[in-house]
Amino acid sequence: MSGVPIKDKTGIARMREACAIAAEVLGLLKPLVRPGITTQDLEEAGRDAIASRGARSACYGYQHGSRRYPAHTCISVNEEVVHGIPTFKRVLREGDIVSLDIVVEYQGYVGDNAATVPVAPVTPAVAKLLRVTQEALGLGIKAALVGNRIGDISSAIQTHVEANGFSVVRDMVGHGVGVAMHEPPEIPNFGRAGIGERIKPGMTLAIEPMVNLGGYKTKVLSDGWTVVTADRSPSAHFEHTVLTTGSGPEILTIFNP
Repeated sequence: MSGVPIKDKTGIARMREACAIAAEVLGLLKPLVRPGITTQDLEEAGRDAIASRGARSACYGYQHGSRRYPAHTCISVNEEVVHGIPTFKRVLREGDIVSLDIVVEYQGYVGDNAATVPVAPVTPAVAKLLRVTQEALGLGIKAALVGNRIGDISSAIQTHVEANGFSVVRDMVGHGVGVAMHEPPEIPNFGRAGIGERIKPGMTLAIEPMVNLGGYKTKVLSDGWTVVTADRSPSAHFEHTVLTTGSGPEILTIFNP
C-alpha cells in the first residue's frame, strides 16, 4: 500500500489556500531584491507578509536534530544552495543571485515554493543557470502525470540539467507536502525513469530542482543549516507545489498579482 497521502476535497481546498498565500508572499518579495538590501530586510518583509495573511511560517522553529531554524524565510545567496539564514550582515550586490524559499502553514496545511532572483546584471553563465533550472522545474512538473512514477519526474529534471552542462544536487530532494512540510514521497532531482512510487490523483508534491554551476557536491556550514556548494560555485533553486489530477498536474503556487 502506498504511504503517500492522498488529499480529499477538503484537503485540496486547504492546500489551495496555503499555496496561494505562499505564492503571494514569494511574489511580493521578488521585486524587493536589489543592490543594497540585506537578507534580513527580506526576512522581515516576508515575516510580516505571512502574518498579515493569517498564516504562519512553517520554517520558523522547524526542528532538525537539536537545532531549530531561527528565521521565517530561507534566503540563500550565490553558493548557498538552500536554508540560508537571513542576516543584516549580508548586503546584496550586483551580480548576486538570491534564492527565496517561502513555506507557510495555513489552517493545518502547508504551501511551499521557491525562486532564485538575479541582482542584475549577472554573468551569461549565471543567467543560463537560472533559465535552465526553471526549465527543469517545468519539465519535472510535466512528468507528474497520473500513472507515471516519481522517477519520471527525477529523470526529466536531471536529463535537462546535465544536457546543459550543469549538475544536480544529490543531498536534498523534493517531497510530498500537506499537513506537514515533508511528507512521502521523496522526489530526487536525479534518477531513472520508470522507477519509484506510482503517481495517483490527489497527491500534492513539492518539486524543487537545485542546480549547481559547478559540481554537485555540497556541505553544511557551521550554523548547522546553510547548505553550500562544495566548490563554492553558484546554485539555483526553483520550486512549486503541484496537485496531481486525472487531467494533468496543477501548479498550486501560482502568483496572480
